[in-house]
Amino acid sequence: MAQPIPQLMNTREVASYLGINEKKVYALAKARRIPCTRVTGKWTFPRKLIDSWIEQSAVQPQTRDLRQEQRPFLLAAGSDDPSLGVLRELFEQQTKPASFFLNPVGSSGGLAALRDGVADLATSHILDPASGEYNLAFVKNFLGTKAVVVQLFHRQLGLVVAPGNPMKLRAVADLARRKVRMINRQAGSGTRLYLDHALARLKINSQKLNGYETAVATHVEVGLRVLRGEVDTGLATMTTARMLGLDFIPLARERFDAVIPQERFFSAGVQALLSVVGSREFRGRLEAMGGYDSSESGRIIQTN
Repeated sequence: MAQPIPQLMNTREVASYLGINEKKVYALAKARRIPCTRVTGKWTFPRKLIDSWIEQSAVQPQTRDLRQEQRPFLLAAGSDDPSLGVLRELFEQQTKPASFFLNPVGSSGGLAALRDGVADLATSHILDPASGEYNLAFVKNFLGTKAVVVQLFHRQLGLVVAPGNPMKLRAVADLARRKVRMINRQAGSGTRLYLDHALARLKINSQKLNGYETAVATHVEVGLRVLRGEVDTGLATMTTARMLGLDFIPLARERFDAVIPQERFFSAGVQALLSVVGSREFRGRLEAMGGYDSSESGRIIQTN
């Protein structure tokens, strides 16, 4: 009786599945010419993506190659993070003269850009309070089509405050204190949604927060407002606080993902980007910045 084919295959299993030598599988994986991810040093091949890769390779090889030649860049839309500058730098070093652009429109805006066919991938960290899971329910609701969710890293989100924490802030509930001035993130961002969920859980009316309606688009902008003394606090990453010499009160460890339409997953640009995500250099640069866990960077969370 034949053994069932696993959903996540190793090199030996994918070689058997494709009827090729295992060394050829290694060569394809290293060249990023086959859908794969590398976590804890081992290549893993999602069967759904392998099946789709076979179909696309057989039916549309010339069309795919032409599209890649005409578009030598990647456009990402979605959540902001300081590490994305590192990702862009390493990608452009590897793929000259290709470029990587990010439009920081927030997690919801990024998924909407994928839905509308504007972006190649979205960056997202939207928490579903009911399940405690990040992104997956929202990918399904926004896209309703096949997408691949790839983990980029975990990061620390919290309150950024002036050195010494002069307002003695400890939690989201402290934002409701009358004298506390805050800066918010734009509507639809994963950080704004996290704050709204926390306020709802605490039964705090957001209109009572001094500065709730004033929003900026990036973590660094939040940190700069605090650094200049214009506000007392805002939600941003630990990395932002470290970069600007500010103090940090941790609130959540969140998973930050890339969401890729399946038809774009096989493009040369996306595969090059994923190669960077799984590289030692990218992980090392993140760990040096502080506030990140990159131990599973590049892991495929879901294909649907």
